[in-house]
Amino acid sequence: MHIYNTLTQTLDLFEPLQAPDVRMYVCGVTVYDLCHIGHARAYVNFDTMRRVLTHSGYNVKYIQNFTDIDDKIIARAQELGISTQALTEGCIADYFQDMDQLNIMRAMDYPKATDYLPQMIAMIAGLIEKGAAYASGGDVFYRISAFPTYGKLSKKVLEDLVVGKRVDPSDKKQHPLDFVLWKSAKPGEPTWESPWGPGRPGWHIECSAMALQTLGETLDIHGGGEDLIFPHHENEICQSESFTGKTLARYWVHNGFVTLKNEKMSKSLKNFFTLREVLKEFSGEVIRFFLLKVHYRSPLNFSFDGLKEAKSAYQKLCGILLAFPPDQDAAAPDAQISRLRDQFETSICQDFNFTEAIGFLFEMRHHIRATGQGSRTLWKCGQLLGLFMQPMAADVQVPPAHVLALGEARATAKKARDFAQADALRSEIAAQGWVVEDTPQGLRWKQA
Repeated sequence: MHIYNTLTQTLDLFEPLQAPDVRMYVCGVTVYDLCHIGHARAYVNFDTMRRVLTHSGYNVKYIQNFTDIDDKIIARAQELGISTQALTEGCIADYFQDMDQLNIMRAMDYPKATDYLPQMIAMIAGLIEKGAAYASGGDVFYRISAFPTYGKLSKKVLEDLVVGKRVDPSDKKQHPLDFVLWKSAKPGEPTWESPWGPGRPGWHIECSAMALQTLGETLDIHGGGEDLIFPHHENEICQSESFTGKTLARYWVHNGFVTLKNEKMSKSLKNFFTLREVLKEFSGEVIRFFLLKVHYRSPLNFSFDGLKEAKSAYQKLCGILLAFPPDQDAAAPDAQISRLRDQFETSICQDFNFTEAIGFLFEMRHHIRATGQGSRTLWKCGQLLGLFMQPMAADVQVPPAHVLALGEARATAKKARDFAQADALRSEIAAQGWVVEDTPQGLRWKQA
């Protein structure tokens, strides 16, 4: 298995620290609102990666946190006139309700930041003791100068980052890029006691402490959206490695943005669709299929037209399984199906190329339609991607195999411009009680 590693910027052979165990930490959502389709892309892809790793024989311990204390959470709770706890608990329940519809398996643990305050405080104290952090006016900052390789993940150059920045004489920081580990209390905000006075943790230290406590000093895979590379993951690296003296993660994996009209989809830009909005029009499996159709590291342009095309394509896969039920496929895979299965597995093990793997599902479909064999293999491969796990869509209508063959013959006749033969075949199809329609996505069947 090979994985593209953001740290090395190369496709690296996957070698976990203590095989067959794999320690995988994925940054979770900040729970102040409903999840949008960009969140769905991240967690669908990391869920599918986890499935592939498990299928490959690894014991995957998958951890995904919830950030439940943050500036946005505080502002949103004040806007709604409720406590931060009431807000975050409600948003966590919404998260599970929505993600469950996408067939996303539950993580082994979902640590919440507010449950790990003692560990964060101990980590900050340790960084101060090592000279990598300092207290200033009730706040605590990480000292960037303590980590000479700062920027190694994002490939940003420290000197370039400093250009145009300066430290105001009234600022508590010693260097313009020093970042906060502990924030002193402000009126009306939730606070916790600490050796530096009442306050709350900074965002970056939260993930470092939770990852350390749940998975240990070195992770095999640390994942998240590419917007987290800098500064969040960069800052995680320097504070964690300064504290433990160990490599934080062996492989850094990041998914690309979801865009809307080629602009990054985000709550801050107010150009997003919540997952719940999209689920009103499309099933969770169609959305999952849509999100997997584009390679996880590439940008994915969101549109409802794109979802409609994905639905039509996914119905073709579901339709062949309805026509040739997997539990009735008693024959062993023939040479063609075995070859396609092997190519499918090669794809998913080469940087999780689910896009290419889906192409092999359609080749299997074509073979099943021609021979009536191989549906069990198609079904198993699809389930490895988290598909075919819900009842097939009620609006998928599939004629018997002999009627499908008439449809294919009619399509061949039309392509050859033998319209008389095509019309004769359409009449024969109608006599069997079916209507076939030509669409840009292929043939659509309806019972007459």
